[in-house]
Amino acid sequence: MRTFLRACTALGVAGTIGFIPLAADAKSELPGEPGTMISDDMIRDVREWLANPVVELSITSQNRLRVGMTQDQIDSADKQWVAEREAEDQPLVAAILTNPLSSYLTQIQARSGGLLAEIFVMDQVGLNVGQSSITSDFWQGDEAKFKNTFPKGANAVFIDEAEYNEETDTWRSQLNMTMSDAQGTPIGAVTIEVNLNELARRQQL
Repeated sequence: MRTFLRACTALGVAGTIGFIPLAADAKSELPGEPGTMISDDMIRDVREWLANPVVELSITSQNRLRVGMTQDQIDSADKQWVAEREAEDQPLVAAILTNPLSSYLTQIQARSGGLLAEIFVMDQVGLNVGQSSITSDFWQGDEAKFKNTFPKGANAVFIDEAEYNEETDTWRSQLNMTMSDAQGTPIGAVTIEVNLNELARRQQL
């Protein structure tokens, strides 16, 4: 060992070891295009667990509760949500995160084994109804995930571009779909954030 250290010193290696880039710093490669990877079969599987009665019941209940809600009221609720994220008292956040739909979505995410990073369901104006984890905001109505689904009709599906998550070193994409009732009438929307790296691993098995 001493011989090796002396050799390194002689070659000037000892002073430069700290500058060798670590493999952990490397960014993982995008495993594929989301629109290709998220297949029709996967979408069918998602629709199956979204058919649980708690999903439709929760959306229709919130739609009735918030009927006639003005944009000012929506904006106010959204601001309240954002403020509560950093507060000790969180009545709005707690009410959503502890409801039956959120409990169900949390179970679905946990059972996915890392495939689904986040799930949240929205009502007919884009307000969250239930979610597997806390979101940055409460209202999604001004975002592509909602604009490209609910207003487009019952069968609308929108797969967003891949985004890199630095914290987990994974690529993710959001699968967004219109939610409809038993009669096929649009009642809301859903966003499922898919871990593309995990999806690619499973597709290679």
